[in-house]
Amino acid sequence: MWLTWMEYALVLLVMTALAVPMGQWLARCFTSEHHVWIERLSFRALGVNPAERMGWQRYGLALLLSNGAMLLLGYALLRLQGWLPLNALGNAAQTPDLAFNTAASFVTNTNWQAYSGESSLSNATQMVAITFMMFAGAITGVVAAAGFIRGLARSSASDLGNYWVDYVRVLWRVMLPLSFVVALVYVWQGVPQTLDGQAWATTLEGARQQILLGPVASLESIKHIGTNGGGFFGMNAAHPFENPTPLTNAIHILGMLLIPSAMTYAFGSMLLRRRQGWVLFGACLVMFVGFLALVFTAEQAGNPLLTAAGADQQISATQPGGNMEGKELRFGIADTALFVATTTAATTGSVNAMHDSLTPLGGLVPLAQMMLNCVFGGDGVGLINLLQYAILTVFLAGMMIGRTPEFLGKKIEAREIKLVMLAVMAHPISVLGFTALAAVWPDTLASLANRGPHGFSEVLYAYASGTANNGSAFAGLNANTPFFNTTIGLAMLAGRYLTLLPMLALAGSLAAKPTVPAGPGTFPTATPLFMGLLVFVVVVVGGLTFLPSLALGPVVEQLQMLSGQVYP
Repeated sequence: MWLTWMEYALVLLVMTALAVPMGQWLARCFTSEHHVWIERLSFRALGVNPAERMGWQRYGLALLLSNGAMLLLGYALLRLQGWLPLNALGNAAQTPDLAFNTAASFVTNTNWQAYSGESSLSNATQMVAITFMMFAGAITGVVAAAGFIRGLARSSASDLGNYWVDYVRVLWRVMLPLSFVVALVYVWQGVPQTLDGQAWATTLEGARQQILLGPVASLESIKHIGTNGGGFFGMNAAHPFENPTPLTNAIHILGMLLIPSAMTYAFGSMLLRRRQGWVLFGACLVMFVGFLALVFTAEQAGNPLLTAAGADQQISATQPGGNMEGKELRFGIADTALFVATTTAATTGSVNAMHDSLTPLGGLVPLAQMMLNCVFGGDGVGLINLLQYAILTVFLAGMMIGRTPEFLGKKIEAREIKLVMLAVMAHPISVLGFTALAAVWPDTLASLANRGPHGFSEVLYAYASGTANNGSAFAGLNANTPFFNTTIGLAMLAGRYLTLLPMLALAGSLAAKPTVPAGPGTFPTATPLFMGLLVFVVVVVGGLTFLPSLALGPVVEQLQMLSGQVYP
C-alpha cells in the first residue's frame, strides 16, 4: 500500500511543479500590453477595440451575452443534427429538452451528459457543438477570474480590463496550444482521431463487430485541460479509446489540476503577493489530500456485506482487494480513488469508474467536494469560489477583534459582504431547492434504479453536480426525462451565473476602493494561520449547509451497510 501513497505524493509534486510555470504564463497573458498578430486579426474580425476598458457591468454583460449566443448556437446544432454532415450512423436530432440540457451543460463548463455520446451524436456535432462549447466554457471561467483578480489588484479604478481581449488571449495563448500538444500525446498513446464514424472487426469467434470511432483525441485534450469532463463515449475515461494507458490516465489527472492549481500562483503574481497565492494553494491541497485519503480508505476497505458472504476483499499479490464493483481492473482501487478525488475537486466530471458503485463513504467524497465547490475547483471559477470564503474568513476574523476587515489592502464593508453572501448562498439554494422539488415530483421514482438512501443520494448528486458545474453522475438515475433535463439545466445555469455575476460586482467594488497600507490591526492573510482558518470556514460553512442532506443519503447508507441492512 505504500506504493499507492508514493504514487499520490508524486502526482501532487508534479502538479505543484507545473503550477508555477503555468501560473506565470497565465499572469503574463492577463497583464501583457502586447497583442500578437493572430490576436489583432481576431479583434478586427470581432470588431473589438482592445484599448477599451470595461467596468464590471459591461464585463459581466459581455460574459452573459457571449455565453448566451453560444448556448443558442449549440442548441441549434443539436436540434439540426439529422441534417448535418459527418453523420455516418444517421443519429437523429436531440429532443428540445435534451438539447437545452446539453447546450446549457457544455456552455457552463459542466458537461453533464444525459445521453451516450458515441451512439447519440454525429462527428460533426461532437466537433462543432460539443468541443467548441468545451473551449468556450473553460475560457469564460478563466477570463472571469482574470477580471476578479484585477479588481483586487487595482486601486481607485473603474474597470476590470477588457473581456474580449482576455477571451482572445486565453484562447490563443493557453487553451489551443495546450490542447494541441496534449491531443498529439493522446494520439501517440492510441486515442483515435478520425472522421470515420465506425470500423468493423472480425472477432475470434468469426462474428462481425462494429467499433465506433471519431475525433476523440481533440475532444479529450480540452476535456481535461478545460476541466470539462464530457466524454466522447458513454463510459467516459473508463473507455479504452478515451483512456488507453497508464500514461493517459496520469495526463488526465494532471490536466484536470493544471490550470486550477496554477490560478493560485497567477493570483499571487498579479498582486505581487506570491505568499498569498501559496496560502490559497495550500488550503486547497490540505482539503484535497484529506478527501483523497478518505475515498481511498473507504474503497480499499470494501463492503462488509460481501465479506460476511465469504468474498475475499483483502489486497494481495493477485488481486487489488477492496470494493471493485464498477471499476476498471487496469486502474484498481488506487488510481480510481485518485481520479474520483481529482475529477470532483477540479469540478471536471470525467470518470474512470462508476461513482454510483462507490461505497457510501467513498461516494460521500465526490458529493462533499462538489458541495464545497472550491477544492481547487474548475478553471478560473475555482479560484473565485475560494476567494469568496477567503473574504468571509477575513470578515469573521475582523468581527471577532472589533475592527473593519481588510483583505489585500481593501476594506471589506457591508456591500462587499452582501455580494459575497449572494454568491455563497446561490449554490446551496440551487442544490437543495431542486433536490427537494425532485423528491416530491411524482415521476422521480420511475427514474431511480435504487430505493432508500442511495436513491436519494442519486438525486442529490445530480443537482450537486449540475450546480457545481461538475457533470459526473450517480448513473443509477435515468436523467433523460423532460423534468430532469429541464431542472438540471436550470441548476447548471444558476450555479454558473448566479455566482459569477455577484463576484464580478464585488471585483468592481474592490477596484474602486483605494489600497490602504497594513496597520497594526490588520489581520495577516499570507500565513499558515490564515490557511488553517480558511479551511475551517470552508468545511464548517459547507458542513452546516449540507450535513442534513448528507445524513439522509450516504451517512445513513454507510451506517446501514455496517449494520448488515440492504435494500432490494
